[in-house]
Amino acid sequence: MDFSLSERAAAVTEAVRAFVRDEIEPVERELRGAGGDRWRVPDEVRELQRKARDRGLWNLFLPPGHEERYGVGMSNVDYAPVAEATGWSHLAPYVFNCNAPDTGNAEVLLKYGSEEQRERWLDPLLDGRIRSAFAMTEPGVASSDATNMELTAVVDGDEVVLDGRKWWTTGVGHPDCAVLIVMGLTDPEAHRYARHSMVLVPIDAPGVRVERMLDTMGFFDEPFGHGEVSFTGVRVPLSNVIDGPGRAFEIAQGRLGPGRVHHAMRLVGLAERALHLACERGLSRTAFGKPLANLGGNRERIAEARIAINSLRLLILHAAWKLDTEGAAMSEVSQIKVAAPNVAQQVIDFAMQIHGGAGLSSDFPLAAAWTAARAIRLADGPDEVHRGVIARIELAQHGATR
Repeated sequence: MDFSLSERAAAVTEAVRAFVRDEIEPVERELRGAGGDRWRVPDEVRELQRKARDRGLWNLFLPPGHEERYGVGMSNVDYAPVAEATGWSHLAPYVFNCNAPDTGNAEVLLKYGSEEQRERWLDPLLDGRIRSAFAMTEPGVASSDATNMELTAVVDGDEVVLDGRKWWTTGVGHPDCAVLIVMGLTDPEAHRYARHSMVLVPIDAPGVRVERMLDTMGFFDEPFGHGEVSFTGVRVPLSNVIDGPGRAFEIAQGRLGPGRVHHAMRLVGLAERALHLACERGLSRTAFGKPLANLGGNRERIAEARIAINSLRLLILHAAWKLDTEGAAMSEVSQIKVAAPNVAQQVIDFAMQIHGGAGLSSDFPLAAAWTAARAIRLADGPDEVHRGVIARIELAQHGATR
């Protein structure tokens, strides 16, 4: 089996790594703990975006088949190492216009959106003129079961009326956020997977209110953030429904496959950086007359981290390959949803431990990285749900029924 990158993937990955190392990391260090308005995009970051775009490192996540209009297109396998390279810095995905939830929202509009929806929302999103948010999870129900969603999106003539409340609406805090993709209940009498719709809702539509921004274990993930948003009698045109009423679950499945490869490979990059920092710390600090790397079983932990990261990378590449070749990889995608954040969390935790008190501070990116990895174990669906999918598929091969 050939694990070498394609010529294009190798060139783009190297360019992204160099840009992260030479351009982004110095700015990241400068901004870390700088304070100020957390919901403002620093001028330095916007300048990084301009540079990245000038070098052609922009919208790299887009799938093949749309090059004539958008000028890019990479398979899941080709984009995977690029996503890993962007995972080295929390700023990098945004700098390259490859950040969630905008990537997933863009893919939804690309695959399911009407021409009118693409022109109004997708084109400016890919151009970096606006940002978007994704509103699915609700505070009043167990949102791990998406059929529980209660916010209503009722068709009323040539309009859709939305009423309800969402939270953990990622991206809603960004100053350029212009539109939300909202999942709502349209027909409670339909089949459980045909009851809900996805609706494009401008953030300035009457009745939309950001009630509060939520912190994740003390971090606000600025300038994007996660908000609690209420919808009170919000009316938008029926043409804002993506792919027609009742299609939300089909759209969600189409959205979540490639996007999870992106998330998982970024977590590989995050784990690689944590291991890099751990090794540097382990060799540069001494205690009890020895380098930290030689104390407390740390050499074994470094080896275990390397084995875990390399194993995870191969697991993700296999899922990406299957998505590219077969178009679906339900078990494989569920596997990486479980494995990626757990491996990253374990490696980051080791790096924090070897840094001592510094690992808990904002002097290093480790505390924020650990929090991000821990949060993804819920944000991408609970581990238990994905394990259930894996087990169901596995047992079905032995004759078990659902």
